[in-house]
Amino acid sequence: MKNTELNPAGLFDFFSESAMNRIGAETTLESHLVALEERLQEIGPRGSPQDTAELQLQIARTLVGLGRGEAAWPIGRTAFDTFIRHQDWEAAVDVCDVLYQTELDGCLSALGQGIWLAVTYPVDSELSLGLLNHVIEDTPENSDGAAIAATVALFLIDLRSEGQERDDLLFFATQTLGQVARRHSGVESQKDFDLWLDRLGLKEPDKFLPRLRTLIDVLVQDDWWFDRDLLQIRLPVN
Repeated sequence: MKNTELNPAGLFDFFSESAMNRIGAETTLESHLVALEERLQEIGPRGSPQDTAELQLQIARTLVGLGRGEAAWPIGRTAFDTFIRHQDWEAAVDVCDVLYQTELDGCLSALGQGIWLAVTYPVDSELSLGLLNHVIEDTPENSDGAAIAATVALFLIDLRSEGQERDDLLFFATQTLGQVARRHSGVESQKDFDLWLDRLGLKEPDKFLPRLRTLIDVLVQDDWWFDRDLLQIRLPVN
């Protein structure tokens, strides 16, 4: 066996490079934040509400990247309300993703509302997948919530995506569902996987979508930021 020796100088170089990369990334984000804030001031009252909200979304995302979630939250919430008023559902979902990443009180509510919007409206599949992955990654291994989220992600991708993007996202979502089954119930074989899907009611939308609604209610509690009933009434098909 080849002898290896700890090289303090090499470790110092590694950590120094890592620190420099982190500082460089933070500096870039700070510069980007300044540019966004200057742009927001420039457009002022003359800007359209949606242009203003888009800048607010970018500012909130940048603040989260800098670890300044408390500063990001009110800016993101203001943008969210604007997007809802103008029925820009995809942007509203994007804000929910950013607000969830603040890890502040209310972040679970943001996640639940983002998922509700992503399922209700034809939102970008990759964005929807990102929100559902938060549930998968942040729930206990034996939680049915992860299984429901992984199943809905696969369902939405199959329903809404096309071409190479569909193939790529389906592959990822299928692998994720398999991993969830393994950690949830130790599923290893295709036979056990099919039995697991049947046992949890994950093969039929009429069964797993109502369970998703229950999961969303648990996340949001009574902290809804919009009138779900009103939005559902306005849908082309109820």
